[in-house]
Amino acid sequence: GMSSSFFECTLAQVYKRADGDGLYRGGPSYYIQHGLKLRWMALTFAVLLLVTYGFAFNGLQAFTVTHSLENAFDLPVQYTGIGLAVLLGLVFIGGIKRIASVSDLLVPVKTLAYIAVTCYVIISQIELVPDMLVTIVKSAFGLEPAFAGLLGSAIVMGVKRGVFANEAGLGSAPNVAAVAAVKHPAAQGVVQAFSVFLDTFVICTCTALLILLSGFYTPGFEGDGIVLTQNSLAAVVGEWGRVFISVALSLFVFTCILYNYYLGENALQFLVGRSRAALLTYRGLVLALICWGSMQNLGTVFAFADITMTCLAFVNLVALAMLIKVGLRVMRDYDEQRKAGIDQPVFDSAKFADLDLDRDAWPTNPVADASNVNVAHGLAQSHR
Repeated sequence: GMSSSFFECTLAQVYKRADGDGLYRGGPSYYIQHGLKLRWMALTFAVLLLVTYGFAFNGLQAFTVTHSLENAFDLPVQYTGIGLAVLLGLVFIGGIKRIASVSDLLVPVKTLAYIAVTCYVIISQIELVPDMLVTIVKSAFGLEPAFAGLLGSAIVMGVKRGVFANEAGLGSAPNVAAVAAVKHPAAQGVVQAFSVFLDTFVICTCTALLILLSGFYTPGFEGDGIVLTQNSLAAVVGEWGRVFISVALSLFVFTCILYNYYLGENALQFLVGRSRAALLTYRGLVLALICWGSMQNLGTVFAFADITMTCLAFVNLVALAMLIKVGLRVMRDYDEQRKAGIDQPVFDSAKFADLDLDRDAWPTNPVADASNVNVAHGLAQSHR
């Protein structure tokens, strides 16, 4: 996952395009079109990205947060759904820079608070952690009696939800990675590879241990995962844990929807160009779907999103395989400069004159612009 994320985000940087507003646009659609010269394949990816992230996932996440608030505060879902749509609409109006600034504000708060609480639960029961980790591994491979015979389904679900969590190889993260102003494409690839490790091994493991250490979970549980997490924390720290998870989830979902929205907008611009009418229509549809999704269990949409997400990964991984030589050239250039003692390697586009590069994005000696770095940081943080 880390290696596929490295290559897809490095290629997104290589083939990114300046959008005329001092920012960049890029992603699989761009490196397919400019790297492989396959316009139909690029359009296919853009449509899949728009449907999966711009619409399907937003409705699902609206349902998750409104029902979590209902469970914690007994708030009617129709009102919280409308409130969520209004707040998101205010951010959408400000464009990419407002999305990035809001994410920069919310992400550190939500992440540090969540890790702090889960670490408290883990540390308070640290003597149980080794046995719990062994139980996780045994259960995953069907070595526990309660899970015997479930190995195949466990792997299938693990892969699906693992990709859903860290998005490695899926082709979504490169759209955000391309926004960054860096001196060398591989530098962004390294950052994105590390984010996969952080998300999967740190955040997801914290959540797993939080649930298992509480004693609330029993094998065969088929209820709502969010309610399970709320009840698990409440069992350890008291009733305020249920409220904390609901508030933390609200912040997570809010920034996730901003991230999903941006991916959809990026795909839309690739498909139709900078059309104001198309952009306003897209925003209206997203907000309407959030209101609808907050009141309806969109399980069937999730099943549909699983299919389109698989198609996204297939198209992207095929493109990565076809562009692997370009990725390796860029990686070797980065490694050679690091070995030569250069702390921040510089991408010299003259060495890659055979590639279809945007000279506005990659001049001979690029210098990172601080405003672009901040925007990219906010966008990249939003889905975490």
